[in-house]
Amino acid sequence: MTTGPVAAPLTLACVCAAVVYTVGATRLRRRGDAWPWRRDCVFAAGCAAVVWGLAGPVPGGPFTAHTGRHLLTAMAGPALLAVARPLTLVLRLLPPGRPRRGLLRVAHSPAVGGLLFPPVAAAVDVGGLWLLYRTDLWEAAHRHALLGGLLELHMLLAGLLFAMAVCRLDPVRGRCGLPLRAVTLLAAGAAHAVLAKSLYLSGPPATAFAAADLRAGAQLMYYGGDAVEVFLALVLAVQWYAATGRRRARQAARDAVPAGAH
Repeated sequence: MTTGPVAAPLTLACVCAAVVYTVGATRLRRRGDAWPWRRDCVFAAGCAAVVWGLAGPVPGGPFTAHTGRHLLTAMAGPALLAVARPLTLVLRLLPPGRPRRGLLRVAHSPAVGGLLFPPVAAAVDVGGLWLLYRTDLWEAAHRHALLGGLLELHMLLAGLLFAMAVCRLDPVRGRCGLPLRAVTLLAAGAAHAVLAKSLYLSGPPATAFAAADLRAGAQLMYYGGDAVEVFLALVLAVQWYAATGRRRARQAARDAVPAGAH
């Protein structure tokens, strides 16, 4: 990640999104709808992580600082934003009518369903990282500010796409079971770890980082990526626990009905 020309607009967009989310959640509660405060906190933390990654100070050498920005903007921030269920909030705020129906049509469209199919989202997210770090794309992005800015935007959107595909908390097209999402998360985590290990040995093509900076950045990418993936795994574990509880409750209700009661 570089502080390219889209950093300022994205930072402003994140701040505005946090304000709009808070106002929308407050409006829901005032009209008597349930919306947990923890989601407000999670969304604000996600926006703060993205803003920090885009514009905040990140310690370390050039590559280590870049890795820290990547983790904040493309991994930790999107994961927190996805868990806050922003699409669900918008749909609950919109009254019945054309805007709400239009948003639902987009969310349930084949294109969105294809992008949010977990293996596809993982390929877009992790594949983009491999292209950035294992081709001349890194060097080109630092020579051309616009390309660097577009890569910033891609990393943020790809990270959000992957987090939403794995968590599956908002109402979108397609029903992807927990096994597929869990396997996809494991595979993406393995690909990210292999990339970090490869960077420990050699930096991106056409770059000359100090050995200590390269090793520190690669280690941060490895362990920081693990931390975000554990967070997403915990989200899946909570979903599995809740689904198991509902199945057992339904089974208990059926078992409690006396034979011949119907």
